[in-house]
Formats: sequence, C-alpha cells, structure tokens
Amino acid sequence: MIPVVSIIGWSNSGKTTFITHLIPELKKRGYKIATIKHDAHKFEIDKPGKDSWRHRKAGAAQVVLTSHEKLALIKEVTEQVELDYIMEHYIDTEFDLVITEGYKTGDKPKIEIFRPAVHEEPALPEDELLARIINDYQQPEMLAEKVIEIADLIEEKFLA
Repeated sequence: MIPVVSIIGWSNSGKTTFITHLIPELKKRGYKIATIKHDAHKFEIDKPGKDSWRHRKAGAAQVVLTSHEKLALIKEVTEQVELDYIMEHYIDTEFDLVITEGYKTGDKPKIEIFRPAVHEEPALPEDELLARIINDYQQPEMLAEKVIEIADLIEEKFLA
C-alpha cells in the first residue's frame, strides 16, 4: 500500500503553499509523488460553455477529458467518496507517496499547518498529529527549513 500523509489545517493556513514546496523537495530526493485535494466547497473544473461542461449539462454522469499529456475524470457523486476508495481505484501503484490536502478526519497520518495570525485554535489536538507546523514564516528561508524538516520526517517514517 502506498503511504498517505495528509496536510491539514483551516482555510488560508498555508497548506497549498507548503505542499507546493514539499513536492519538489521529495522529488529531488528521488520520490514519485501523487496528490489528492479535498475541497469542502463545491468546485467546478470544467467551465460553462466548454465541451466537457456541455456533456455534463446534457446528462452525462461521467466525463473523461483526455489528451496526449493529461487525463481528467469528472464524475457526479451522491456522497463524499472515501479516501481509501480513491486510493484503490484512482491512484496508480507507481507512486512512492500520496500527499493529501485536507482530510482532517480519517485514519491517515496528519501534519497540520497552523497560522495563529489568522486562526485562534489549531484544527486538531497535538496527539492526533504526526507534526504541527506553525506558519509564522516571514522569509522564504523559514519556509524552506520547515519543508526540509517535514521531508526528513516523511522519508524516515514512510519511505525508508
């Protein structure tokens, strides 16, 4: 089973920024990374007027967009699809690690990005986390230090 680490935190805590720095660090170390982004809000990846949008509006419950470079699946669902199901059915076995953004609940190891300047309380208690990063970095080198620290932790616990 491919290891999964969830980067969690409240909205506007810096999760995406952290992940977009963590991925290149892990790739530099030779690991192949996949990501899964959980969105608590409704999202649209196909824009009104585009062919995929028109297909869905015509009644297609599932649309696959494909080219020589990418493949995307848009599927109507009636309830939240569980992370384990996504892992089993949509993530290829070629990956060394899956990083999720979100998924505060569930049994996967979690690293919280907490920004005290924006939120009063962390999202989860310390004992439910693998680590907590306090997003108080004002300079890029502070972010880089945290990224290396977490990459080391992930490598030690899940990739060694």
